[in-house]
Amino acid sequence: AYLCRSNQWNNIMSQELYIHNSITRKKEKFEPFRPPHVGLYVCGPTVYGEAHLGHARPAVTFDLLYRYLRHLDYKVRYVRNITDVGHLESDADQGEDKIAKKARLEKLEPMEIAEHYTRSYHKNMDQLNILRPNIEPRASGHILEQQQLVKEILEQGYAYMSNGSVYFDVAKYNDQYNYGKLSGRNIEELRANTRELEGQEEKKNPFDFALWKKAAPEHIMQWPSEWSSGFPGWHLECSAMSTKYLGHPFDIHGGGMDLIFPHHDCEIAQSTAADGKEAVRYWMHNNMVTINGQKMGKSLGNFITLNQFFSGNHELLDQPFSPMTIRFFTLQAHYRSPLDFSSEALQAAEKGLEKLMKASEAIDKLEPGDKSDMDLEAMRDKCYQALNDDLNTPVLFSHIFELVRYINSILQGHMQIRQEDIAELKKLFQVFVHDILGLEREESEGETAELTGNIIDMILQIRLEAKKNKDFETADKIRDRLKDLGVIVKDTRDGFEWEIE
Repeated sequence: AYLCRSNQWNNIMSQELYIHNSITRKKEKFEPFRPPHVGLYVCGPTVYGEAHLGHARPAVTFDLLYRYLRHLDYKVRYVRNITDVGHLESDADQGEDKIAKKARLEKLEPMEIAEHYTRSYHKNMDQLNILRPNIEPRASGHILEQQQLVKEILEQGYAYMSNGSVYFDVAKYNDQYNYGKLSGRNIEELRANTRELEGQEEKKNPFDFALWKKAAPEHIMQWPSEWSSGFPGWHLECSAMSTKYLGHPFDIHGGGMDLIFPHHDCEIAQSTAADGKEAVRYWMHNNMVTINGQKMGKSLGNFITLNQFFSGNHELLDQPFSPMTIRFFTLQAHYRSPLDFSSEALQAAEKGLEKLMKASEAIDKLEPGDKSDMDLEAMRDKCYQALNDDLNTPVLFSHIFELVRYINSILQGHMQIRQEDIAELKKLFQVFVHDILGLEREESEGETAELTGNIIDMILQIRLEAKKNKDFETADKIRDRLKDLGVIVKDTRDGFEWEIE
């Protein structure tokens, strides 16, 4: 089985998970709307550039949540979107579409840009051992659903048309509901702080936001509608796609803290205006990745891509760092705490991960004794308590490294463990380290090269036996297939030689 199930290890469903709900600003017991089913929606990337560490953090955070919910035997439908239209440079209603701008600079079609960086994002997520979501909808594939949501908001009287665009009427909504309840902003604060920007004269108030934008003739990504030929507002897509696949309401909506305002405040307003009630029961937000205390992000130009981490090709990096090191580094901090990058912190994470993986491998080498010097059942309960306390990975790691020290003490002859507890110890590592935290042993380049060489030698030994048995057809087939794969074989008096082109 992929994850440990309740019929294998006590009654896992008895575990009570508490998560911090951003909208109530407190930890709450997680109780699904339709148990055992759980609907989880997470804001995915806008695909106009390479993924960086700031993208890795929410991916790892909600991968951990997804893995743990599945471990607790919930039937999770995990939806994570791809934004490929409607996200403007200002993160609001002005400026050029981020993907269209990249396409113009690269002299490509916008969908070429979106496809290229979506594939790159997927590759990086696979390297980080992030489980794929059950559904990964794209904004451009759900234009009709977004148009229908605009119609519903207009019908309820919380939006207005202006010069072919449709805007959400924040002030009117606030008369009935509470706009900004997630971020804590109020309408007067918005009046005082929202700048009057060029092109906003068609709005009733500068803090109103676009549900549908009329496109200029030169705008590449546009669709016909009853209001104009245009495109949906950035905030609209998540409201439309989350409820399409998860229903109204659904359980958990996740994302980075930088999305609380305006994106998630606007999502709440849209769903409530259309349906009369909020769509999300629990809001979860991970904190930011920082460099010298400043948020890492493309807009600030201080980001390091994941590919640069993996290659070491960046001025702030002293060396390359493996995907598992990045995952371990990310999980060391609580998801609601800032994660401050430094090359030194990553080097420390690399050493910690190596200790953890060595201890995991060493369990099979333990010699059983007459007693066990650690209560593994109590340790298992502590690990659950840490996860059930709002996914407290720092505390979980403190317990896991206590197990690492225990393993090393047994190896050194200072402590003992009974035979039956060795299996329990192995299960603890499998469940918490590998299944839930998603940490795995990585082969170094040297180990990979050695394995490849051994496999080629084995295949050529089989070819040599075929030649001795005068089965030249098989021998030639092996040689030709290896050549197709870039391995050049040269027969010698003593046997063979080979090289990779």
